[in-house]
Amino acid sequence: MFMSKALLATATLLVLAACGAGRQNVPAIGEAYVGPISLNLRSELALRAEVTATVRHGDRLEILEYRRRFAKVRTDKGQEGWTDGRQLLKPEQMARLRRSAERAKHLASQGKATPFDLLNVHTEPNRQSPSFCQIPEDGHVDLVGHRVMPRVPYTPELRNTPAAVDPSTPMDSWSLVRLVDGRAGWVLSRLIMMGIPDEVAQYAEGHHITSYFSLGTVDDNGREKHNWLWTTIASASRLEPHQFDSFRIFVWSIRKHRYETAYIERNLKGYYPVEVQPAGASSPMAHFSLVFAGRDGVLFKRSYQFQENKVRLIAKSPYSIPVEEADDTEAPVTEPLQKQPPANTVVARVKNAIKGWLGR
Repeated sequence: MFMSKALLATATLLVLAACGAGRQNVPAIGEAYVGPISLNLRSELALRAEVTATVRHGDRLEILEYRRRFAKVRTDKGQEGWTDGRQLLKPEQMARLRRSAERAKHLASQGKATPFDLLNVHTEPNRQSPSFCQIPEDGHVDLVGHRVMPRVPYTPELRNTPAAVDPSTPMDSWSLVRLVDGRAGWVLSRLIMMGIPDEVAQYAEGHHITSYFSLGTVDDNGREKHNWLWTTIASASRLEPHQFDSFRIFVWSIRKHRYETAYIERNLKGYYPVEVQPAGASSPMAHFSLVFAGRDGVLFKRSYQFQENKVRLIAKSPYSIPVEEADDTEAPVTEPLQKQPPANTVVARVKNAIKGWLGR
């Protein structure tokens, strides 16, 4: 009897030791990367549960288990905790975010923009998608793209492409911005303003400025003034897929010391990119091109020449909007993987032995 109790006690100690070791060596069932700027991992699925670790955007995590949309993860330091799986990026999503930043490096800037307040930058054009950095109130970014998207719940497995939705679904206008460090992400268009000087912006007449460019400079008694090209869109059309419905050229009048309109076109359906080669020492003429949709919906590019406050159309050619690099559609991080059959571990063997000794 004494021997049996001793064996049982020894077995129990072995089980406890093995369980402790097992918790430290739970095999990963997947991997993910942190989406937000920072993310707290918690010991349990409760808002007030103890924070076991704080991880940062881009940190690699091992997935240990799932409970509905929540995931238990482990850091590279062995720290474990629970988090909302929607805040995690699958390796494919992280790779896509990096490719997006690489592509954004080569996109033509449509002008500098600044936020009205501290502004979150998202991985996808969706309000609930992870925000991986913030633009300070006095910060500047390059506007390089635009997209109108339905305001629907965030689903990590869907790519940032428009889909058929109920016509009553609210829509959001999103801007793709390139940060100072070269990264790229999405911000709500209504939360940024273009950085064209106020002495020109005052002529927007309630329309939204969607791009602006200097066509060159003039000297007014030692003051350097720019001639400007801008595109705008009416408020009522801001949620349309095109980026502008008019463009305008402002020139500085040396005689009147103010800006005047040199050229304007309205009632257009224009698309990014607007491309400009300003006048300078190497060329007295500025060149610019804009993309429009004709009445039949077919896109074409018109190229212009600007010199001595005069605009001349010099070319018109068909145009195709470049298609973004295709990404494989993968299952979301929040989707549980199939459970693997239990391994023949030390813990399992000891538990079976105890059951045998107890006659169970």
